[in-house]
Amino acid sequence: MKHQANHEAKLNHWGYFFIAPFVIIFLMFTLWPTIYTIMLSFTDLRGLRTDFKFAGLENFIKLVKDPYFWGAIQNTFIIWGINFIPQIGIALLLSIWLSDARLNLKNRGLFRTIIYMPNLLTAVSVSLLYRSLFAYPAGPLNQLLYSMGLHETVIRDGVEVQQAFNFFRSVPFTRGLVAYIQWWMWYGHTVIMLMAGITSIPTTLYESALVDGANSRQTTWSITLPLLRPMMLYILITSMIGGMQMLDIPFLLTDMRGAPDFKIRTTTVYQYNMAFQGRNDYAYASAISLGVFIITIILALLIFFFLQDRSELKKKAR
Repeated sequence: MKHQANHEAKLNHWGYFFIAPFVIIFLMFTLWPTIYTIMLSFTDLRGLRTDFKFAGLENFIKLVKDPYFWGAIQNTFIIWGINFIPQIGIALLLSIWLSDARLNLKNRGLFRTIIYMPNLLTAVSVSLLYRSLFAYPAGPLNQLLYSMGLHETVIRDGVEVQQAFNFFRSVPFTRGLVAYIQWWMWYGHTVIMLMAGITSIPTTLYESALVDGANSRQTTWSITLPLLRPMMLYILITSMIGGMQMLDIPFLLTDMRGAPDFKIRTTTVYQYNMAFQGRNDYAYASAISLGVFIITIILALLIFFFLQDRSELKKKAR
């Protein structure tokens, strides 16, 4: 017994050795930056200064009254909503088709790979690609449209002038493009997650429904969708969290400040503008980060509370 205890103690020491790199990296690059950000949000650090003073709740009072912050929140949710609604709808449809045993689609693995491939691309490269594609005035799309006789007509000094389309002056177009890129890059991940949820549903339920004469539509509405509810709730919450952190695509597609008219400026773009552009107000940027975190937590809890399965709660209460 003593020999076995010594052997287990040695194994435990090796366990600590192997998890040490992760713990060290987590403490250095995750926990400490988080704590430091919270500390900075209560100070007045800005510019090239290295010293700072405790400012209490001054930054948070300013945050609550800041119309640009709430405008960024609104922009973020508009873009995320335009992205998420078609994302979950199309992903749900594709996942049901690819998992339906009755259809027995061939090369389903190939379809999964093709659908998931955009998720492997970096957002920076995709953003720069689309910015070049719709560039003004000599982008590939503008050249194609101009060769087809399609152009924008403006009046300058009383004279009609034909010019290329400046796509990024349009708020609906730019918002739609950002939402489309977000959808295109992430719908494959959503498809894979939903397919994993569908494959975890016991096949005996579908077999029983088949024996009872149910068709594909009936089994989808009565079995697949109700049992996918926890997975869809998870996707909704994680997608909302990711949407609140939307930075690279709106940042690179615009003038890095959310043009036109700051309608593409998301919360993280606004935070970056405050921290690293203009006044370099690190304290206020930290307050923005903490404010976004609090809003995200509240929304996630509300979504979980209102959309969770009430029948399971009733069973536990009994």
